[in-house]
Amino acid sequence: MKNMDNIHFIGVAGGSGSGKSTVARKVLEAVGPEEVSYIQQDSYYKDLSHLPADVRMQLNFDHPEAFDNQLLLEHLNTIRHRESIEKPIYDFKSFTRVGFERVEPRKVILVEGILVLGYQEIRDMLGIKIFVDTDSDLRIIRRIRRDVLERGRSLEFVLNQYLETVRPMHQQFIEPTKRFADIIIPEGGNNLVAMDMLITKIQALLSS
Repeated sequence: MKNMDNIHFIGVAGGSGSGKSTVARKVLEAVGPEEVSYIQQDSYYKDLSHLPADVRMQLNFDHPEAFDNQLLLEHLNTIRHRESIEKPIYDFKSFTRVGFERVEPRKVILVEGILVLGYQEIRDMLGIKIFVDTDSDLRIIRRIRRDVLERGRSLEFVLNQYLETVRPMHQQFIEPTKRFADIIIPEGGNNLVAMDMLITKIQALLSS
């Protein structure tokens, strides 16, 4: 178990709609936000404010190059040294950064995102590496619900995006990172046995 200045980094990866956020939320609810800081890789999408709106809509947001991973790595190292960061706030309707949110260092840092296991420098910081493994049909249903209801996308746009970029990027870049995982959780936060084991492990870290 990596212990960096008594700060434990835990990575939660998996495909879009797999239930990564549910895993993170249940950990936060069980352990408490005063003990755990939560950083989403989605916050580190590159700011596209310099591009026309119609161009932004056509870009591939599931490719590794869509993320500003250098900034994410810089922020993780800052937290490692017990300093707070200004995490970007990303607006998924405009594809732009609209502000910043302070994140304080805690004993446990949850780092969640589709490709957090895909970058060696980030992966090497993680003491526990989790991959949430959920069937593709359930993942696309969840993505449709989220993108249509929360992000203002049309059903046609979501389906086209899934077929053209989300599915092939998952197969090419995300699914292969499962081999780096210490723990694979089928069905994410709905897997009560796996969640109990993970929460128990985190509580043990906090009490050590």
